[in-house]
Amino acid sequence: MDAAERPDVSTLSYEQARDELIEVVHHLEAGSTSLEDALALWERGEALAARCQAWLDGARERLEAARAGDGQPVGAPGGAGAAGDNAREVALEGDAAGLGEEDA
Repeated sequence: MDAAERPDVSTLSYEQARDELIEVVHHLEAGSTSLEDALALWERGEALAARCQAWLDGARERLEAARAGDGQPVGAPGGAGAAGDNAREVALEGDAAGLGEEDA
């Protein structure tokens, strides 16, 4: 996929950004690209890594907020998340990091 076909990093889900980052790393490790292309891939990889980190930071903030709500660990009997919430569901909801539907 060339640069014109790649979606804006800010619109990617965690999984999309992670998968593309893996692809970028494979291309760079292969060493078969020109210097200019390698630099463009590296810059894209940096942006993808930052997007993944933003998703993870948002998930961490939500988990910490849920824990702070009643002092119980998330998922503990009677604690926040006891009704079946899990970390994956929390991580996939980008609104915690200011990544609402328009960004996700």
